[in-house]
Amino acid sequence: MTLLITVFALVISTVVWYTNEKARKMKVGMLCFMFGGASLMWLVDAIAEYIELRAAYFTPATEDMINDAFLGFSVIALALVIWIAYVLIKDPLGVVRSSIAEQDAKRQVREAKK
Repeated sequence: MTLLITVFALVISTVVWYTNEKARKMKVGMLCFMFGGASLMWLVDAIAEYIELRAAYFTPATEDMINDAFLGFSVIALALVIWIAYVLIKDPLGVVRSSIAEQDAKRQVREAKK
């Protein structure tokens, strides 16, 4: 389930990155790398588990599927948090810088009035 969830996230982020110029400016490619790495990791894990369990691999317990789904969504959430932090730090569109500059200008106007 974790493999399936991260592969879907990889496909969606790749399509968004490829079709949208603004997404490339917003560093969505970094999300593609994170989801691709997670998908590759879980692919290797699935192969190793299949070698161990054989046919039983295809009949997981409901509890295991729920735990795997929770883990998959948790990884996607963590990747999004890391991406948001990265975008805020790099500020590719200059939004944070202009906001800080605007606040500084307002503060200087208030101080000049005093």
